[in-house]
Amino acid sequence: MTAVRIEVKGIVQGVGFRPFVHRLVEKFGFTGWVRNTSDGAELELCGAGRALLLFIEELKNNPPPLALIESVEYREAEPADYAGFEIIPSEAGERMETLVSPDVGICADCRRELLDPADRRCRYPFINCTNCGPRFTIIKSVPYDRASTSMADFPMCPDCEREFHDIRDRRYHAQPDCCPACGPRCFYLDAAGREIPGEAVELARADLKAGKIVCVKGLGGMHLACLPEPGLVNELRRRKRRDEKPFALMCRDTDCARSLCRVSDAEAAALESFRKPIVLLEKLDAKGLGHLSENAYLGVMLPYTPLHVLLLGEDIDCLVMTSANLSETPIISDNAEAMRELSGIADGFLLHNREIQTKCDDSIIRVYAGRDYPLRRSRGYVPYPVAVPLRRMLLACGAEQKASFCLGKPGHTFPSQHMGDLKNAETLENWEKQIDHFAGLFDIAPEAIACDLHPDYLSTAYAEERAEREGIPLLRVQHHHAHMAACMADNGLTGDCLGLVWDGTGYGADGSTWGGEVLAGGYKGFRRVGSTRPIPLAGGDAAIEGIWRVGAALLRESGLNTARFENEAGYDAVLRMLATGTNCPLSSGMGRLFDGACAILGIKTRAGYEGQGAVLLEAAADTRETGEYPFALCDSDGVLTLDWRGTVRALAEDAAAVDIRAARFMNTLVSAAERQLAGLADATGLRRAVLSGGVFQNMYIMDRLPGRLRSRGLEVFTHSRVSCNDEGISLGQLMILEANI
Repeated sequence: MTAVRIEVKGIVQGVGFRPFVHRLVEKFGFTGWVRNTSDGAELELCGAGRALLLFIEELKNNPPPLALIESVEYREAEPADYAGFEIIPSEAGERMETLVSPDVGICADCRRELLDPADRRCRYPFINCTNCGPRFTIIKSVPYDRASTSMADFPMCPDCEREFHDIRDRRYHAQPDCCPACGPRCFYLDAAGREIPGEAVELARADLKAGKIVCVKGLGGMHLACLPEPGLVNELRRRKRRDEKPFALMCRDTDCARSLCRVSDAEAAALESFRKPIVLLEKLDAKGLGHLSENAYLGVMLPYTPLHVLLLGEDIDCLVMTSANLSETPIISDNAEAMRELSGIADGFLLHNREIQTKCDDSIIRVYAGRDYPLRRSRGYVPYPVAVPLRRMLLACGAEQKASFCLGKPGHTFPSQHMGDLKNAETLENWEKQIDHFAGLFDIAPEAIACDLHPDYLSTAYAEERAEREGIPLLRVQHHHAHMAACMADNGLTGDCLGLVWDGTGYGADGSTWGGEVLAGGYKGFRRVGSTRPIPLAGGDAAIEGIWRVGAALLRESGLNTARFENEAGYDAVLRMLATGTNCPLSSGMGRLFDGACAILGIKTRAGYEGQGAVLLEAAADTRETGEYPFALCDSDGVLTLDWRGTVRALAEDAAAVDIRAARFMNTLVSAAERQLAGLADATGLRRAVLSGGVFQNMYIMDRLPGRLRSRGLEVFTHSRVSCNDEGISLGQLMILEANI
């Protein structure tokens, strides 16, 4: 007989790993023990030497579905006379190296039991097992045991206790295990906060079917739900003050989604995966369902909790499900806060008494080239780490829009969940709280901090204050360099690359506003080798909402008349600003070029939300059109710069339909980027190109540009693990910090 001590690192807590080990041990006939530790999991086994090696191979190669094995190390131990095999109490060490599982959508077994009248958990909204249920949003600290979660308030009844200790049961050591006798409960309140007697979910269903707006408490926060009927949706928009931004739908199943949208096999797999994200799908009728989404896509998700399964039942095909919050504030997660803040918005409240420890909004993805292309990385993905090489414990604070942060240490980097825009005290408070929570979960005490170069961002102010208070280094990172580095890290790249970074706004290294850049370099540093002719923004930030101002600037700079905008409020003042240059900061932002084109085409002259101009331009384009407009690339102090004036003249004077002109405009940008990068690749000798920035959420561009670049001999890399928009740049900041301290 031989004894071995085995240490396993990875996501091995809350995913049924110890029960899996127990069953595997029974199969081989070993004795010993297993426990959770602050490093992951630890085993000591006694058995035949050959069998122990086979056991270790099976441990590595066939773990539970939700487990992520990063390493398995073993060494010989002193044989002990164990009577059998047992799971022993967790050990909390000095360092916290364990990983935490994201929340997991309801599994097929739990769904079947949920709807089985003979099952003791029939219609119980909190049914879960080792293969599904809450994880990240209920964890207070590690090791992951019930006492360290929101379930500590619910002692198990004898029946659940029996399951919890039965190795043959699917709920063996499932920490959130519960039932109607011992677990959380749902209740339904009217608009005045009075609890209505009766079965809570059925009361909510009745109100939804009667045309009411209901607040629904889920895993990481609350939704506002209603039937997707135009009148109801417009009323929800009025109450929530969300006039134009698209709403997501929760469909009962994939077939319901297919009745509204085109769903590829890869998109169906994403919808049905344990992550259950919102997937942006192409509508069957591009112009249909305009009350939900004014563009050609619809955000769709499937029920990911038993509560959602019950809420839709068999007779509600889909519900609008939008985050329950006031405009620009974090998603609401607390019952009392919901009653206070959503008064006058929700007609009823389907709540429960399990505390949400961590706010976590729904993730949003597209499927691009057969894999996830994240637009908002949150529930189901966070806190999965991104493996990058680090030598120190570091914190990167991200930007201001689509705020995130990134904490890292040797072995693991943890990008945070989406937290909205850092423009108010509520979002800032949640952002700071989550930094502390991640630092505690993963035992990270930052030795240096990175932030955006912009002096007015709240994230920059936080980083400056904390670095000074703690006496640690602070690195201010240029916005587009961080975008480029994020895509490099996303793809595991080192060395130097070309980075094509197209977004709306970023503080440039020269103090101006950048956003249509080509950078050459790597984590250590960069050179600006390509750019876009700057656009004067009349009124500064006012031009981001009043995108007609950008259109007027583009026309004027191109030698054309601006009279098409003369009925816009403030037109004369804008012309004076453009003529004198007063209050007209220059921006090379590609997003602004999209805004101006949208306004010139008459699609939209005022944006109701960030990026709306680009979204509508993409939606308007005829994907069959191959024509394009002229453009020029010129040398400007050693920077190869796209001159868009010829493009704007042709766009404004073209007599073709709007959909043709929108396509020709974007075809032009694809050709311009191809020529620009190909020329710079020849000039620099760099043949690898990364694409990052919010403009690359545009699938018209993404369906065309990478292939064109590859045809020029470039190796092209896009995002798949973090977002291409500002949410992803904290990862890039972290990598730049690591390389420069």
